[in-house]
Amino acid sequence: MKENITDYRVAINNKQILQICLPIAAAILVPQLNFITNNIFLGHLGQEWLAVAGITGVYYLIFAVAGNGLNNSLQMLISRKAGENNIQEISSIFWQGIRVAIVLALVGIAITLFITPHLLKLVLKNPTNVANAISFLNIRIWGLLFLYLFQMRNALLVGTNNSRLLIYGTAAEALCNVIFDYGFVFGKLGLPKLGFNGAAWASVLAEASGLFVIYIVMNVKQIGKKLNLYAHKQFDAAKTKEIFLKCLPLIGQYVISIASWEFFYILIEHKGTEASAISNVMRNVFGFFGCVTWAFAATSNSMVSNIIGQGLQHRVLELVYKITKLSFSFAFTICILLNIFPTVFLNVFGQSSSFVLHATPVLRVVSIAMLLMSISTVWLNAITGTGNTKINLAIEFVTITAYCSYVYIVLEKLNKSVVWGWGSEWVYWITMFIPAFWYMNSGKWKKKTL
Repeated sequence: MKENITDYRVAINNKQILQICLPIAAAILVPQLNFITNNIFLGHLGQEWLAVAGITGVYYLIFAVAGNGLNNSLQMLISRKAGENNIQEISSIFWQGIRVAIVLALVGIAITLFITPHLLKLVLKNPTNVANAISFLNIRIWGLLFLYLFQMRNALLVGTNNSRLLIYGTAAEALCNVIFDYGFVFGKLGLPKLGFNGAAWASVLAEASGLFVIYIVMNVKQIGKKLNLYAHKQFDAAKTKEIFLKCLPLIGQYVISIASWEFFYILIEHKGTEASAISNVMRNVFGFFGCVTWAFAATSNSMVSNIIGQGLQHRVLELVYKITKLSFSFAFTICILLNIFPTVFLNVFGQSSSFVLHATPVLRVVSIAMLLMSISTVWLNAITGTGNTKINLAIEFVTITAYCSYVYIVLEKLNKSVVWGWGSEWVYWITMFIPAFWYMNSGKWKKKTL
């Protein structure tokens, strides 16, 4: 038993970073693949459907990243206990996290069904877009429960250095999404032809499939037995409160971040169908090619927490710099490829040559923003690993204020093009990096205890 416990401690080297990061990248890739797959199929239905998909996609992403906030806080707490070799606490933290996830999912479903339709009618100009978006979201939101539970199991696997197992659930989800998208959108494989709403059903069923597969894998690999996972399922009010208070700033951070993106898409919608469709494709660029960057960020969170649990606070900055270099290297490679072959990626969405021509300069702006993101997000998630999630929220608030001010002035007041609008990503990531870098180098986080 002692040997197994020791295995939960991470080492500070590139090999260990990549062993944790790459499976996480695959796990993060799945919801993004779902978005992209949906958009590829919907793009062939017409540009107007691709435009609506941008609004519904970002809306669902708001709730998805709320789950990420819970996931990251749970991952941080589990990683800390793994670094301390306190396996008993891992089991208890996991089950309290499951309870919090279920409650949050039910709240998100209720908001979407009863409040969101009224909000969309207020902010969107095109009544057809409103009707299509509401119809889609009333189906899509039911996947939230499966997604949150999937994320909780991912947090457990990453926090206990079992991230390699994530690939099974993610592969199953991606495969099911492609199959169901093809079937429901076009009425193939003996399934009813549901068009735009078919993509919603496909995503919900895919998320349920991913959860089912990762549950089976964890049982086959005896993860529950190794962690004595089922011995501490009882409700613990104090621990549940601790988890909720830890995750609340992160949930707030992620929600206001994506909510600001929804604000951006609403302003873009005012500029017409093509601008909305181009921006939806750019969201897919961020989602797909940014998966590795977000994986390095999650690795930063997990490993920083783990080595603090080992009492190695003096090596935290060394670790963060190593992760930053790897993250930037991957992002730089992607940036070069996107700028050399922009039409290869853009043609996937089945749009006109005019669309590709207008989207290419936006893609170049976004590719540079991804370089900035590869650095900033690693440093911000290092703060998460220290356990001081309130600092994360404060940094996000300042960043979002700058971001929203920029997009409102540039798009609404100055009436600039969509290219200028996406320059907001440069503002966002630079503004985030400065305080995150300062805080970590200040050493103030060393005073934080869990």
